[in-house]
Amino acid sequence: MSRESSRDIYQPFSWPVRVYWEDTDAGGVVYHARYVYFLERARSEWLRALDVEQATLRERDDIVFAVRSMRVNFRRPARLDDLLAVSAELVHVGGASLRFDQRVSRGGELLLDAQVGCACLYGSTFKPRPVPEWLERMTER
Repeated sequence: MSRESSRDIYQPFSWPVRVYWEDTDAGGVVYHARYVYFLERARSEWLRALDVEQATLRERDDIVFAVRSMRVNFRRPARLDDLLAVSAELVHVGGASLRFDQRVSRGGELLLDAQVGCACLYGSTFKPRPVPEWLERMTER
């Protein structure tokens, strides 16, 4: 992680997502499973904003992250052509696990909130490994 990106690690992260036809059902409402894609993209882009590439983590550090749990509360529907804000906030690091609070909103209106638990694994064996120190420090406030 670069010094420049480390200044902003406590700032809320939000990623814009446009709803396309492929994300919706026949009625133009976002299909429930597509939200999982949106949440994944936001977590990936959160890492990228910290100058961390997942491919580099796997190749150089033998680290991969895998979703192990997800609690999703659907509050309001998103629709075709909506511009959504999808947030990702790292709220807990413990041993070999991470927990994110995530939200999907449209113009400030909360559409979905989720808690996502991720496991930190060795990429070569898919066995649990300790979360890197730089990532663990991100929840120390």
